[in-house]
Amino acid sequence: MAIGRPALVALVSAAVVVGVGAVVVAATVGDEDDEAPSTDETEAAYAPTIDPASFTTAVDNPYFPLEPGAQWVYEGRTEDGPERTVVEVTNQTREVMGVTCLVVRDTVTLEGEIIEDTYDWFAQDADGAIWYFGEESSEYENGEVVSTEGSWKSGVDGAQPGIIMPAEPAVGDAYRQEYYPGEAEDQAEVLSLSETVSVPVGSYDDVLMTEEINPLEPDVVERKYYAKGVGPILAVQVEGGSDREELVRQS
Repeated sequence: MAIGRPALVALVSAAVVVGVGAVVVAATVGDEDDEAPSTDETEAAYAPTIDPASFTTAVDNPYFPLEPGAQWVYEGRTEDGPERTVVEVTNQTREVMGVTCLVVRDTVTLEGEIIEDTYDWFAQDADGAIWYFGEESSEYENGEVVSTEGSWKSGVDGAQPGIIMPAEPAVGDAYRQEYYPGEAEDQAEVLSLSETVSVPVGSYDDVLMTEEINPLEPDVVERKYYAKGVGPILAVQVEGGSDREELVRQS
């Protein structure tokens, strides 16, 4: 049975333990009559133990491959107008919680004007899951930086890393993608592994579809689609708006 959104929150709140050569996601979804844990209890339970020796910057998960020099260009519509996002895997690394992470740059423009420039930090564990360790994010207005509030770093001020892509995704998998209480709390659930999706760069079968929620924005639900060997190809807001972003070029 697919896990509904209330159960998803309970599942991703469970402990995640990363050992050498293995990731163990210890989680149990109880019966509907079970008493739900308090917020303090569920937050305290999420404390992944990170062993730097079990991570690598060679990110080759087929649903989210990150080869230095690779670039993806996305275009879409938002409530504010047409957006364009350029994602580039850099040759840089960043050490976070003792883990050497690959740096990926995301640059977002709105009607041709830069509005956000972000450096994300990723590493892959020995089983093939990709972990997200934080970001340095700058928001722009009229060419000037006006905010860096979206920035967070695992191990600092209560922030913890999350899984951006499981090693072997299965329908029903639910996981935290990031965890900085009150600032970054995205969560995802795998809904399908057999979607067919067409975007400007081509058509893809056996596409992975996830649903993402954020307790900080409870009315917003987004679905994302990942093609093997390519990575993210489409993002669609299905509740709380109508934003859509699709892959238009890959190199």
